[in-house]
Amino acid sequence: MEVTWYPAPGKLNLFLHVLARRADGYHELQTAFRLIDRADRVGIAVRDYGELRFSGIFGQENLCVRAARLLKAETGTPSGAELRLEKNLPVGGGLGGGSSDAATVLLALNRLWGCRLPREKLMHIGLRLGADVPFFIHGRNALGEGIGERLRPLHLPAAWYLVLVPQVPVSTKETFASALTGQSKRLKIPPFFPGQGRNDLEAVVIARYPEVAARLAWLRQRCPQARMTGSGACVYAEFETRAQADAVQSQLPGGTSGFVAQGLARHPLYDWAE
Repeated sequence: MEVTWYPAPGKLNLFLHVLARRADGYHELQTAFRLIDRADRVGIAVRDYGELRFSGIFGQENLCVRAARLLKAETGTPSGAELRLEKNLPVGGGLGGGSSDAATVLLALNRLWGCRLPREKLMHIGLRLGADVPFFIHGRNALGEGIGERLRPLHLPAAWYLVLVPQVPVSTKETFASALTGQSKRLKIPPFFPGQGRNDLEAVVIARYPEVAARLAWLRQRCPQARMTGSGACVYAEFETRAQADAVQSQLPGGTSGFVAQGLARHPLYDWAE
């Protein structure tokens, strides 16, 4: 069956403050989410009958399948879908790949199945799949609070990013479990300035993962404002132009993986999915 491909862009956390541990076991956060044009692709073909089929990593436990199942259960649609996944974002890199994949499935199937759920309802459904999913459904750069699900649009200037990808899996659960709370204060935003704040999970990750520490140190020698995104493992630096990002990328030592990405103002499906 022929599928149509839909983008699932990555994100960067321009800062990430861990403010407190909540009674439900999660952490109270404040973060700035930035969409980037590096993206996974989700292939979708609608089936007239209710079967859901998926080809990709993690099989039936992939967030793409779980998102489709959840939307089907919520709406009672008799339709099904063929789902495929092309990964271009690193797994466990802090770029939100799995959450973005799930959001793209919800956005696309909401339209393709004719469900017509409003964006706010889709965000509520997405939160059941992961804390970052509502951001990708929201579809615009945002200040995130709570566990990241309380979102306010955030205007950010055009920018380019060099992202380095350490070849180590970082456990988000273990990193948050070791995070110290109350080390940073809540920022008053807007306005937001590049380089503002910090990533409170960085210290935990670089202490446990020497490769992340080495990549971040290398990048900071050239770009002092470089930092880690999410719970790692990826680290990045921001530039005003692509030429500047390319120039630093050209200096990468052998065996170091990385890419240059452009910041986006909104999700590629933002208007289509309305």
